[in-house]
Amino acid sequence: MKVEDFVNVLNCEFYTGVPDSQLKALCNYLINTYGIDEKHHLIAANEGNSTALAAGYHLATGDVPVVYMQNSGEGNIINPVASLLNDEVYAIPAIFVIGWRGQPGIHDEPQHIYQGKITCELLDLMGIENFVVSEDTTIDELNEAMVGFNEILKVGKSVAFVIRKNALTYDEKVVYENDNNIVREEIIEHIVSISGEDPIISTTGKASRELFEIRESKNQSHKYDFLTVGSMGHSSSIALGVAINKPEKRVWCIDGDGALLMHMGSMPVIGNVNPDNLVHILINNGAHETVGGMPTVASDMDFVAIAKACGYSYAVSVDNFKELDEELIKVKNMGKLCFIEVLSSIGARDDLGRPTTTTLENKENFMKFLD
Repeated sequence: MKVEDFVNVLNCEFYTGVPDSQLKALCNYLINTYGIDEKHHLIAANEGNSTALAAGYHLATGDVPVVYMQNSGEGNIINPVASLLNDEVYAIPAIFVIGWRGQPGIHDEPQHIYQGKITCELLDLMGIENFVVSEDTTIDELNEAMVGFNEILKVGKSVAFVIRKNALTYDEKVVYENDNNIVREEIIEHIVSISGEDPIISTTGKASRELFEIRESKNQSHKYDFLTVGSMGHSSSIALGVAINKPEKRVWCIDGDGALLMHMGSMPVIGNVNPDNLVHILINNGAHETVGGMPTVASDMDFVAIAKACGYSYAVSVDNFKELDEELIKVKNMGKLCFIEVLSSIGARDDLGRPTTTTLENKENFMKFLD
């Protein structure tokens, strides 16, 4: 189904959410049509954020908003759905559009398997009537579902369209780019070279995939790395837990801007604990690149000032390899809680692979190394 037809059936004026590769057609359509426009389209930090933003839109306009996300974000909406939107509380209606990763019977990455199994069950449990959109869904079927949904929305309840792979299509192309010059995979390669045999916790998406392939290309062990293949936004908290309990090791966290924004409250917690053996590296390309390249708000933020305000002992931003290497060498031996922002271009190799070890193997090898 063309995404234009899908949007016409929904007939809503305001969209907010977190980009998803399964919803790339919708995300690209919204960027092409509205860009980032507070009246029509805002990309949120996380799915709970977008749900609350949608609630504010309804309170101000009386109209129904659309909240889009990957199904991994359902966990982030449970609280605002149950304690804000629910018809036994404020009865605020919303249409959720959810990309179905890990759909049973379709091969996907390990972090999506369990979430895929419970996607519709979670919606049912939250009292959100849902309709699955597949490649074969017709406009008439979608219209019929929307007629029923409109009656539900009128009484202050929410509904959801669960989008299967390739269910939505969009013919227009969108190019996402920035003015930064250095490439994320090469940034990670420099980190690996200088961190040596220190443990690394890497964020979800392409960063962890690139870290895995760098180890492969160098014939190095993967035991040094914990690849946070899911759980977006939590790699720095994992790194904090490791750093606290392994004070003799220099612990490195490779983070991304979309992930850091998603659960940014981790930074003041890290700063308050102030472990002197943790290096937090933010690779900032201002984009949700792993799921398509849609923008984050990170390009306009002063993360060095934020890190310092949160209690990090040392914070710096770099945009070239000479400065990066100088800073990596400096913080490796500094003995302080450090933060390095690295401004990165958008893009990755077309032939970028995925980890060939299982998540359990990754965990067990990393734990043995830490011991």
